[in-house]
Amino acid sequence: MAGDAQDIPQLELEAVIGFNGHLFSGLRVHPDREHLIYPLGCTVILKAIKDGKQEFLHGHTNNVSCVSVSKSGCYIASGQVTFMGFKADIIIWDHAKRAIYARLQLHKAKVEALSFSPNDKYLVSLGGQDDDSLVVWNIETKQAICGSPASAHSAGHCLTIQYSNTNDNIFVSAGNGTLRVWELDLHNRKIRPTECQAGKLKRVVKCIEIPEDDQFIFCGTTSGDIMKVNLKTGLLNGCGPVKKKYSQGVNALRILKSGDLLVGSGAGLFTLCSGANFKPLKEVQLEKAVTSIAMRGEGQQFFVGTEAAQIYRFSYEDLEAELVSTSHNSAVTDVAIPFGTSELFATCSQDDIRVWYKDRPKELLRISVPNMTCNALDFMVDGRSIISAWNDGKIRVFAPESGRPMLVIHNAHSMGVTAIAGTRDCKKIISGGGEGQVRVWELQPGGHRLLETMKEHKATVTCIKIKSDDKECVTASSDGACIIWDLVRFVRNQMVLANTLFQSVCYHPEEYQIITSGTDRKIGYWEVYDGSAIRELEGSLSGAINGMHISQDGNHFVTGGNDKLVKVWNYLDGEVTHVGVGHGGNITSVRICTNNRTLVSTSADGAILQWRYPHPPSTS
Repeated sequence: MAGDAQDIPQLELEAVIGFNGHLFSGLRVHPDREHLIYPLGCTVILKAIKDGKQEFLHGHTNNVSCVSVSKSGCYIASGQVTFMGFKADIIIWDHAKRAIYARLQLHKAKVEALSFSPNDKYLVSLGGQDDDSLVVWNIETKQAICGSPASAHSAGHCLTIQYSNTNDNIFVSAGNGTLRVWELDLHNRKIRPTECQAGKLKRVVKCIEIPEDDQFIFCGTTSGDIMKVNLKTGLLNGCGPVKKKYSQGVNALRILKSGDLLVGSGAGLFTLCSGANFKPLKEVQLEKAVTSIAMRGEGQQFFVGTEAAQIYRFSYEDLEAELVSTSHNSAVTDVAIPFGTSELFATCSQDDIRVWYKDRPKELLRISVPNMTCNALDFMVDGRSIISAWNDGKIRVFAPESGRPMLVIHNAHSMGVTAIAGTRDCKKIISGGGEGQVRVWELQPGGHRLLETMKEHKATVTCIKIKSDDKECVTASSDGACIIWDLVRFVRNQMVLANTLFQSVCYHPEEYQIITSGTDRKIGYWEVYDGSAIRELEGSLSGAINGMHISQDGNHFVTGGNDKLVKVWNYLDGEVTHVGVGHGGNITSVRICTNNRTLVSTSADGAILQWRYPHPPSTS
């Protein structure tokens, strides 16, 4: 029933909020100076610098691990990770057509790095730790020319590669105790390495940069210094800074026309330093490690990506940081959409709740609670407050415009608050905890009152849905039970049992049935009146179903889970109508916007994806 993603219509991706700041050199500027290029999950994103408009390159089957752009801008190359024992794809994209030009396969498990030759003749690729080989590809014939182990047996793994700027036959590789200049012998189909001599220096090189004249190789190391090596002789020409090394290593390097260097460190320091003696000229401290520096044009402007999943824009004159893109850098645990509007939505993760403007994906508000994780959130129906469940056992209520704290319920649950929902009359909050209790709280003008504690679940409460008349609610739990509660008498009406850890539950809009999902990959339909099972669907071929939401007309519902696919289902037929492929992490939650035009899904890698909902409301 779950179907194969290949033969079902695909959902159309409208927008992506997210940036993988853990990928080194994952951010590029296209030579047209108009687009930022970066991967997220299994998608490569082209984002217009002027208006933020996004385009997507789909074709990878797993997370993209590296990306490179040819000097002419005609081609973009991206490599992915895959599973042990399987080959990892490299895709060369035709930039003008936004289409796949070639799909190349030789490396095992992961493609670590890619680099184009200066005249778009060749692409060199580096395999990951389990492969550790170099392959040179002919772009015109789409065939491999030759390959070689990346480093000598005595050295560690190779981590990065960079092509010469003037010669299609010369490139450099570097890594743990290895720095080599390679020459391509096309006639004999071989690549021959020359070891660079660093003397007594033992370094792990994370990034390399070669100036336009190909005189030197600059190497950023985990020790926090920069080695300068003569490319022709392979001899060390200098190493610095001597006194104040970069804390937590040099992650990213870019060289300017002037010969000065832009340096990004693991401690988040972004520095303009002299190319001659490595002395810092200007410094800016950013949040978390710098992992990418991308230059626009001749270097008057550059973009910096950090581990905090943020992208900054700098101009060369003043080196002032302008934050141009923000996103979650840890798992997004829940998404909520205000009742009756589709302009906004809110997401939560570790440390914060963020409110986003939907039409131009932009962060409007950030509510920070350091070192805490928000497990679930909801908008009250009147739109005047955001209610949220936190792992420190507190329920926190915030104003949605300002983020001002309105109420904190301390010790709401002993093992963290794991699920939350607000009644339609906006007078009560129902919460579920890690210990399995369901609690009903009455909101009062000056505070709150605990009305009742319902203790039947034996494990974490994962989801709460309230009936439209506020007289009944259903709770799902990882103890394998869904309980329908009477909210007037505070007793159990019905119980549904299955051999699964329930993750999600929804009332059908007519409220005579509920649907459930969980770790057994099944979608269950149940009668509310007597708790009897009506039908069961095979919801996924692999992995739990973590999130589920039903449309207002009740004709369709949407699911997402550990198979990383967003699926839209016909409620009556129990058939998948559309599949969304794009997430690189396990999907944690899904929501259909009130107007039935957009679908929002979130995942464990911090990504938020907006899809065009394929079944808009009928105009009749």
